[in-house]
Amino acid sequence: MRVEDTVAGLRAALAGRRAVALVPTMGNLHAGHLALVDAARARVGADGMVVASIFVNRLQFGAGEDFDKYPRTFERDCALLREHGCDLVFAPDERQMYPEPQTFQVTPDPALASILEGAVRPGHFTGMCTVVMKLFTIVAPHLAVFGRKDYQQLMLVRRMVDQFALPLEIVAHDTVREADGLAMSSRNGYLDAAQRAEAPQMQRVLRGLVDAVRSARAPGGTPITRDALAALEQQAVDALAARGWTPDYLTVRRQRDLLAPTQAELDGDTPLVALAAARIGTPRLLDNIEI
Repeated sequence: MRVEDTVAGLRAALAGRRAVALVPTMGNLHAGHLALVDAARARVGADGMVVASIFVNRLQFGAGEDFDKYPRTFERDCALLREHGCDLVFAPDERQMYPEPQTFQVTPDPALASILEGAVRPGHFTGMCTVVMKLFTIVAPHLAVFGRKDYQQLMLVRRMVDQFALPLEIVAHDTVREADGLAMSSRNGYLDAAQRAEAPQMQRVLRGLVDAVRSARAPGGTPITRDALAALEQQAVDALAARGWTPDYLTVRRQRDLLAPTQAELDGDTPLVALAAARIGTPRLLDNIEI
């Protein structure tokens, strides 16, 4: 496995490659990231090139967030990537990625970027889209693999690729979970023992919300009104808050745009998704389940 820390070195290493897959990461890797690497390898085959980027992107961290404390585990990450057949690690520093202030930035559609995560973390998605666009420009991959855990991020990346007519495919990989249902995340490492024991509860509460909607939509089920759905969402928020969490949202939205479903869409078979974000102490966890 080759490691490159400059744009010129990366481009030289990839020159002439016909099938390149990119897995963008901020490092501190876990089994979820490695599943993306495995998926990338499966898509490009033995003759293709799997590139994983490791870069903690300052632009997507807001004031008071954990940029300085975000775990940097480069040697361990490289060992894991090597074990999973990654061909090249692109690990630039900030001077390489942003040799001058990044005054040109990608501003995503506020209709999608200002809700849910965007409402809680203003500016986050501008920083995310900017660095992903820059990685796409530097690496020029034929496909890139993202996890579904960061559902809103995945949607924004797909829309960005479509609107800029970028010549690559975005591949979505299912959320990888621990045995107790907790969605794998680099930030799970912030959980202390008590918080880690409690953490799967968010997925269980979210699952209860999903089951209620599925039951209402099943043949013979009692249709659910928008007011009843709002009440179920509030019950889910209250259930977590009662256990000491600080929820940002637990909500059911349309998959296509993350807006609230109409009554007709609730009654029909419009694809929906339940999304949750909450703090347990300081650590903040995300999860989602498609309906």
